[in-house]
Amino acid sequence: MSQQLLNTTEAARFLGVSKAFLERDRWAGARIPFVKVGSRAVRYRQADLDTYIEQATRSSTSDRG
Repeated sequence: MSQQLLNTTEAARFLGVSKAFLERDRWAGARIPFVKVGSRAVRYRQADLDTYIEQATRSSTSDRG
């Protein structure tokens, strides 16, 4: 079971957000799932990012999901 893992910079680029956005998200409770590799390395699964995008998709700015 091989899964594409992205570092914070790559994940931020993929989502079109800043690294700081992802760092704040992890600190505040992680709406976007991440993987800790070892004691310090943080990685994001490509599939989790795709799922996050699907769940965040709205049809209107007033749509709260």
